[in-house]
Amino acid sequence: MEILLAKDMGFCWGVRRAIDIMEKAAEERGEIISVGPIVHNPQVVQELQEKGVRVGAKPENDSRPVAITAHGVGPEVLDEVKATGAEIIDGTCPIVTRSQRWARKMADAGFTVLVFGDPNHREVKGVLGWAGNKGVAIREGDPLPHPFPARVAVISQTTQSPEKFSEFVSRLMREHVSEISEFRLVNTLCNVTSTQQSAARELAQEVDLMIVVGGKASANTRHLVEVCSEEGAPARHIETAADLEPDWFRDCRRVGVTAGASTPDSAVQHVVERIQEIALQLEAARAPSA
Repeated sequence: MEILLAKDMGFCWGVRRAIDIMEKAAEERGEIISVGPIVHNPQVVQELQEKGVRVGAKPENDSRPVAITAHGVGPEVLDEVKATGAEIIDGTCPIVTRSQRWARKMADAGFTVLVFGDPNHREVKGVLGWAGNKGVAIREGDPLPHPFPARVAVISQTTQSPEKFSEFVSRLMREHVSEISEFRLVNTLCNVTSTQQSAARELAQEVDLMIVVGGKASANTRHLVEVCSEEGAPARHIETAADLEPDWFRDCRRVGVTAGASTPDSAVQHVVERIQEIALQLEAARAPSA
């Protein structure tokens, strides 16, 4: 069995940056409080907790610094933390910060801000906060606002695929072009996410099975599963090597492995080693007995 790795996968620079910021802060200041998990990967969160990065809401009268994760938060959360007097350690991904600034700028200019993405995702909730009452999040396939706004600005959750975002914008223009008097389109997609999805799509065309490593709650990891499936390759979403099942590999000659942007290199290595073990076990089982 041949194991092939995607050309681009795993930790993105925004996640690495946030982790570095939090680890350094915990080392210098002692325990810090992270507003929600730093990334959607339980293993990474556990490792950070052992280094003094505690996940939770900001308690009142607590002197510990408060860290903002790579997903960012809305202005109301920042105001709540500031009111306690706690130090704020900002680990927001710069690409997410750009989305927040554009949401605020467009909303202040009187535009309705349509955010293409999951309304329940922490990044999207934060961006909507910066748009105030002018922000609306729309998933793929959701109905568009009615009545449709005359002045509209469109941005995307950073981890959405370029293809789906393009389809969304095309649909919007096709169905409501006559109602729009002013239109702004801002590209807030993460280039790392796009290149990882392209690499996964390319690899999926060459293998019998794709293994996608990443947290179950990770949006970008789920999108990797989707693009692999779109290429016709069976795709299995796992968090750790322990999730691998030997039956998946029985008829496989080539297996592809990719990983979400919140997945550490060590997790991928453990997965590869476990697949190698499974391959040897299957080979031994097929060998004729003496």
